[in-house]
Parts: sequence; C-alpha cells; structure tokens
Amino acid sequence: MSFIFGGGGGGGGGSTSGTQVSIAREAPEVESRKLALYDQAAKLATNPVNIPAFQVAGPSGLEQAGFTQAGTTGVGAGTTAAGIGSVLGSMQGPNIAQFLNPYQSYVTDEIARQGQMAQNQLAANAVQAGAFGGGREGVQQAELQRATQSNIGQSLAAGFQNAAQLAAQQQGIQQSAGQLLGALGGQQQAMQQADIQSLLQAGGVQRQLGQQALDASRQTQLARSYEPYQRLEFLKGIMTNLPTTQSAVTATTAPGTNPLAQAAGSGIGAYAAYNMMGRGR
Repeated sequence: MSFIFGGGGGGGGGSTSGTQVSIAREAPEVESRKLALYDQAAKLATNPVNIPAFQVAGPSGLEQAGFTQAGTTGVGAGTTAAGIGSVLGSMQGPNIAQFLNPYQSYVTDEIARQGQMAQNQLAANAVQAGAFGGGREGVQQAELQRATQSNIGQSLAAGFQNAAQLAAQQQGIQQSAGQLLGALGGQQQAMQQADIQSLLQAGGVQRQLGQQALDASRQTQLARSYEPYQRLEFLKGIMTNLPTTQSAVTATTAPGTNPLAQAAGSGIGAYAAYNMMGRGR
C-alpha cells in the first residue's frame, strides 16, 4: 500500500493541498479465496487433535501357557529320585538270601535220608556176614557218613553260589535301572525346558503381530485426525502456485478552501476596485 500526497498553492490562493491514496492488492477472486482458506485454517485450529494413546500388546496365549509350564516345578524329580534310590540300594551289596532255593532243606534232608539208608544197609550186611560191630564196619560207616555230609555240603554250596550269582545280576540290573531312571528324569526336565522355549518363541511372534496391529491402528487414527490439515496444506500449495495478479485502487481528495484566506482575498479585491474607481474620477 502506498500513500501519495500532492501539494497546492500558498496563502494567496487560499486552498489546502489535496490527498491521493494508492492501494495495491491482489485480484479480488484470489484474495477472497486466500481469506476463505485462512478462515478454514483458523476454525480448524480451534478444534484439538485427538491423539490416540499408545497401547502395548499383552502376553499371547502361547506365552501364557509357557509361563504356566515354567511355574510347574519338579518335572522329572520323581523319576530322578527313584533312580538315585535304586543306585544307592545297589551299592549296599547283593541280597543273596532272597535268591536262596526255598526247597534246599528238602534236598538236604533227602541226601541225609539216603545216607542213613546206606548206613542201615551197611549194618544189615555186616550182621549177615557176622562182622557187625567190627572195625571194618566202623570204617565203612564213617566213610559213608563223610560222603553224606560232603554231598550235603556240595548241595548247599551249589545253592548258595547260584543265589549269589542271581543276587549279583539283580544288583547290576538295579544299578543300571537307577542310572536309566536318573537319565530319564533329566530328559523330562530338558523336554519341559524345550517346550517352554518353543511356547515363548511362538507366543512372542504372536505378541509382535498383535503389537503391529495396535501400532497400525494408532497410525490410522493419527492419519485420520490430521487429514483435514493435509487438505489445507494441499490447498495452500495450490494457492502459492497461482499466478500473482494485483489491482490498484486510487482515492483522491479535492483541495479544501481556507475561510481566512478566502476572506483576505475578498478584501484585497474590493480595495483594488475602490482605487481604480478613484483614479477614474
């Protein structure tokens, strides 16, 4: 906007200077559209933008299952304890008594009975020969009794040796079983840990997908909230790229009349006329 002031004559003329005002502005159509865009922006700025809150995805179902399993303690403990007990029991030595032949006494009695029958027959033979009570009979009786006792001893030894072998085998089996149970208990624990890790890993993927969905929903809400501002920015860009046109408005004010100067001018004119008339006479 520019202002131009023009000047007039001095006091004799009796007039004041005129005023000329020039205003340069854009074309009315462009200016009205810019003002309307400004009004829209001002109105939009009065409305607060709804900023959605951040959300955090909670544990997924698989993760929760993993947490539950992780809280279950003592998996494989019973198997391991049984294995330890079995190994400790095997270290106490074989229990031979439980493997002794329960019919060993019948075998021993039968050997003794057979020996007694042989002694009786030996005595009967000595009576028939007329040598009963002699030295030869006594030697034969002693030899027969020794043989009988030897057979009983061999039978008992064989039964004991067989029981000892069975007890040793049982001890080895018990020790191996204990070691196997201990290993199985450890495997049960390892399998549970592997299951927990698998659940947590798969559940973590589920939770990440859930978090991505929450983040995408928030971004969508933000985009919708700022969409009006983006439209205004788009219109602003269009307005900026429009060709610039200007119109000029000029306002001119006519010079005003000074009453004092006008009165002085009138008096001087009358005085001059009077002098001219006097000279004419």
